[in-house]
Parts: sequence; structure tokens; C-alpha cells
Amino acid sequence: MGESISDGTLAKFLKNVGDRVEIDEPIAQIETDKVTIDVTSPEAGVIQKFVAKEGDTVEPGNKVAIISKSGEGVEHVVPSEKSSEKVAPPAEDKKEEKAKPQVETTPVKEKRKGSSPPPPKHSPTELQLPPKERERRVPMTRLRKRVATRLKDSQNTFALLTTFNEVDMTNLMKLRSDYKDAFVEKHGVKLGFMSGFVKAAVSALQNQPIVNAVIDGDDIIYRDYIDISIAVGTPKGLVVPVIRNAEQMNFAEIEKTINTLAKKANDGSISIDEMAGGSFTISNGGVYGSLISTPIINPPQSAILGMHSIVSRPMVVGGNIVPRPMMYIALTYDHRLIDGREAVFFLRRIKDVVEDPRRLLLDV
Repeated sequence: MGESISDGTLAKFLKNVGDRVEIDEPIAQIETDKVTIDVTSPEAGVIQKFVAKEGDTVEPGNKVAIISKSGEGVEHVVPSEKSSEKVAPPAEDKKEEKAKPQVETTPVKEKRKGSSPPPPKHSPTELQLPPKERERRVPMTRLRKRVATRLKDSQNTFALLTTFNEVDMTNLMKLRSDYKDAFVEKHGVKLGFMSGFVKAAVSALQNQPIVNAVIDGDDIIYRDYIDISIAVGTPKGLVVPVIRNAEQMNFAEIEKTINTLAKKANDGSISIDEMAGGSFTISNGGVYGSLISTPIINPPQSAILGMHSIVSRPMVVGGNIVPRPMMYIALTYDHRLIDGREAVFFLRRIKDVVEDPRRLLLDV
């Protein structure tokens, strides 16, 4: 499962008893704190028996199933077990159904003999809570529990502070519009806004290296590399794949990496190694329509950049009021390590580069 994963929950079996499987064919899925892992068959044969049950906590080396190479003993042994398991619950249900009328009839007769108390009257202002029957209790997935723990640890550990700015997206949108067709033709991937913000973040981190650092005990660890985590929302929860050595990448390489990692995250095939590490995080709540937010730091990092939706707003340009596509950006940082001056300069650099991407060419 990886060095940082010691156990997982058997989420579901992908095959049934009696099914034939080939070598390396997935037969079950294990849900861990970070990813969902397929359990593959080590041999070709017929599934004879499931040793573990769905919902069990399993560790590396635990036996979850028995596979018969010859297929003998499958049709006679396992179906009898299944049938006994299926027949037993209805029998218990029938006993309960027979027992219920006997228990309920007695108090009904007693109530008829005596005068039944009037039903309680509720005042118009009294709060009426919905019945419990209208609520559903669903267990949290391991990934959701892990995300909840890490976010709460972040709040408890860091001195969180958020600073804001706004970005005029006119030039970046024009750059994308002018070169999107040529970009796709040459590189085989669409040109998005995320690569522009990644390049801007790299420039800002190089100008303010303290934002790329982290506190470790009584020391400060300065990272001479830039690994940028990209927050991706999936049906199972939030995952944060990492773009390695982003300072060495161009726009096309960044877009290809983001595209590949996002696909893996959504189909559940992303590995633990692809999410490990990271020195800075970018979260784009704008894809869901968020106008402004205060993102939470992803430990053990020291800052996170929040992107938001692009909204056309009236702005004063050259003394005239003109409509401009504007985006609010937010930087949440650990105030124990990063002072307000560095945080504001960092966010200002993001703004300058996004509003005028030519700065990246001239390094100004």
C-alpha cells in the first residue's frame, strides 16, 4: 500500500464467488486514507471463497479470498454457505413479525378500559424537530476522515491569516484566445488559466522563498525546489496531486501534467507517490462559482493560493470606467513564519504576472 499506509478498509468486491479471474485482474478495492487501491488476482482460476468481508479493516499480508486454479469445490461448497446466509434472516424476520402483534395488542386493550390522556398540545412557537426516520446515517469514508483530520490539525497548528487582492484577467484571457488553437495543434492539450497561475506562483515563490519554507520544530526548512500541489475535488473527497519541479516546466508541460493528474484523480487510479510532498498549494474554487473564500493550508506547507470565479465588473482604467474580467485571489499563510509584508508582496507578484504575462519573458 505504500510506506505511509499501514491498513485500509475493504470497500467492495468486484467479483462474485464462482467467477473466473485472470492474473492481475482486479477482484476487490481497498480504501485507504489517501487513495483507493485495487487488489489483483495473483493467479488465474475461479474464486472459491471470500475470507474477508466488505467493511473489514485489512493490512498488507491479510488473506481476503481463496482462488482455485482447478475450479473444484466451488459450485458445491460456497453456494450452500450463501443460501444458508440468505435464508436465515427472513426466518428471523418472520419470528419478529409474529411476536410484534402479541406485544402490541395487550397495551391497546388496557388503553381502551381506562380513559386515554389527551394528546399533548404544542404551542405555535414551539420548535417541531423532524422525526429521526427522516434522517440517514452514512459512515464516513477513510479519505473523508483523513481530510477532516488534516484540516482540523491545520487550524490547530498554524496561525492562519488570509490576505486578498484582485486580478484583471484581460491580458491572460487574450493570450489564451490568440494562441489556443496553435497550442492545441502543437502540444495536444488545451491552454487553460491554471498553467498561467502556476507560472505566476513559481515566480512569486522565487521572489519570496519564505513562502516556500516550513517550520520544523525550532528550525526553518527552506526548499530549493518548487513542487506545487493542485487541489482536485473528486466524488470520494479532496485529493491534492503534485506537480514536481514546476520551476523547470513550461506552459505546455504544466498543462499536460495537470490534465494527466486530474484524470487519474477522478477515476481513482492516482497513486500515493503522486500526492506525496508538495511545497505550495493552489486551489481553484472558481470552477464551482466561488467568488471569494479563505482556503486552509495543506500541512506541512506554509501557504495556499485560492483562485476564484471570473466576473465582469466596472473598473477605472485610464480615468474611464470600463468593464473588466476580474478575479479575487486569496493567500492563506502561516503567520508564525510569514510576515504580512512577504505575504502581500507574494500576492502582488501573482497579480503583476497574471495581468502582464510578458514579465515572465523579461524576468521583471
